[in-house]
Amino acid sequence: MDIDRKDGRTANQLRPLSCSRNVLNRAHGSASWSQGETKVLAAVYGPKAGTNKNENPEKACFEVIWKPKTGQIGKAEKEYEMILKKTVQSICVLNVHPNTTTSIIIQVVNDDGALLPCAINALCAALVDAGIPLKHLAVAICCCLTGSGHILLDPSKLEEQRMKAFVYLVFPNSTLSVLPEEALKMRGEPMEHGLITSSTHGVMSVDDYICCLERGRAATSKLSDFFRRNLQ
Repeated sequence: MDIDRKDGRTANQLRPLSCSRNVLNRAHGSASWSQGETKVLAAVYGPKAGTNKNENPEKACFEVIWKPKTGQIGKAEKEYEMILKKTVQSICVLNVHPNTTTSIIIQVVNDDGALLPCAINALCAALVDAGIPLKHLAVAICCCLTGSGHILLDPSKLEEQRMKAFVYLVFPNSTLSVLPEEALKMRGEPMEHGLITSSTHGVMSVDDYICCLERGRAATSKLSDFFRRNLQ
């Protein structure tokens, strides 16, 4: 059954993607990422000698600072910082620059839905631009559940507000990887069958969540292809 969306997209259709790297002169790496009207800037500074308190000095340390378009950061933004940091720690090679700290600034330019996935995608592009050693990339997407039980991908802000629930999903992507081929498998399965991060808002059944997972994973092939073309 087709779902009518205000912008004319199908349920599985993503908004137009845009990415530019090396957009900030003073950062060691930077990128802008847009999906439709949602746009995020990511800047990477470092690595610098020394680690923050309570961090392991035998590994590289990362700190993430979220800057909203206006106003102060709140609980949601603090959660975004935590998710971004966990994602970075998952995809970066942490033993190459031990006892160092790399700072990552996320600046929201405009929020028209699926903000956190856009920030994660911008972050990955900025890490590549900065030359930070990566085990692999990550691709992020938002899946929404309507009140009638239908699933929509990459929602606008208005669609997010009207949804019964939505989930942010982050999948590993081996487009650029320093790992050998066998290491790109998890329990014998291709890396892309894995999951790095999942953050759910609202209430959905297990079956609905699995459907979101399957639809989200299938849609990330377009994001992966876009990354591949952009990073060449």
